[in-house]
Amino acid sequence: MTSRPFAPQTEPAVLEDLRTRLRATRWPDAPEDAGWSAGTDVAYLRELAAYWADGFDWPAREAELNAIPRFRVAVGGHDIHYAHVRAANPAGPVLPLVLTHGWPDSFWRYTKVIPLLTDPGAHGADPADAFDVIVPDVPGFGYSSRPRVPLDSIAVARLWAELMDGLGYPRFGAAGGDIGSHVSRYLALDHPDRVVAVHRTDAGLPIFTGDPAELTAPERDWMATVADWGAAEGAYAAMHRTKPQTAAAALNDSPAGLAAWIVEKMQSWSDGFRFTEDEILTNVTLYWLTETIGSSMRMYRANAAIPPAQLARRVEVPSGFALFAGDIVRPPRAWLERTANTVRVTEPARGGHFAAFEEPELYARELREFFRPYRRAAG
Repeated sequence: MTSRPFAPQTEPAVLEDLRTRLRATRWPDAPEDAGWSAGTDVAYLRELAAYWADGFDWPAREAELNAIPRFRVAVGGHDIHYAHVRAANPAGPVLPLVLTHGWPDSFWRYTKVIPLLTDPGAHGADPADAFDVIVPDVPGFGYSSRPRVPLDSIAVARLWAELMDGLGYPRFGAAGGDIGSHVSRYLALDHPDRVVAVHRTDAGLPIFTGDPAELTAPERDWMATVADWGAAEGAYAAMHRTKPQTAAAALNDSPAGLAAWIVEKMQSWSDGFRFTEDEILTNVTLYWLTETIGSSMRMYRANAAIPPAQLARRVEVPSGFALFAGDIVRPPRAWLERTANTVRVTEPARGGHFAAFEEPELYARELREFFRPYRRAAG
């Protein structure tokens, strides 16, 4: 497996086209005082788009991303983009760790946490907790190729196992959230001889085909909460699962529309919406430049076709969960123990769905503490 260094430089004409489109946006009206209650706040979006067109410095942000060692490599018929940063000044066994992002983001989700994991000694933590960190873009996201046939999480887990083998890591840890939680779960299910332990920030949406009487009261309450959340917040996912190409035609053509689709989730799923404009626009610009909004949405359709028997499998690899206070649909411990060999559950007081970006220090500490007993198992 031959990896190629990757450090893209966007052509000025591409950025000028983006700015021209932003300046020509035909803005919708909005109900008086709607704010974020009916979706993206149009007044906020107009200000963000104005900054995107006339103030945001993408070349500077691109240079920051290019400072991270990044590569592309052919794996399983796909061109995979990944960040690969080795442990700095390790003081003990180094654990390889593959981190998998979700939607609507990419390797961007982990850019703040990489140095905290690879060089803990430089950030006030124990150097013995250093990791080799690998952060791939799921095919159809970021700088990885867009698959002709959408991949589900099982297929992506298979690719990651092949990627880690090609990088010389026979055993490793896995962690993720959102779709990344799903992929990490299947890494543990289908490659238990490779994965020493798995850490997740959620348990996905509940699938239970047994007798409801077998569930505990907290589990039944959680499932009702999830159903309520789906009715109020799940329209985006229904679109992704059923008719992703309809939305893709609009979002791939309009940067303002793309920003509206992504930023609304960054606002509603985070803990306090404390991203800077530059942070938000870095995430959105990655989607714009790579034209991956359609391919990223199609993964929901692929995952919706996973057989129920696969969804019902129990993870036997040691599993840890960090349920951040501002995240969505947080499961009870009874469900975690039902579905996985759960050895650790924590509830950090701050952070939301994008915890690794929102609270990188807390997230890094969670990973250091959880994986500490499994370092030597990686050999």
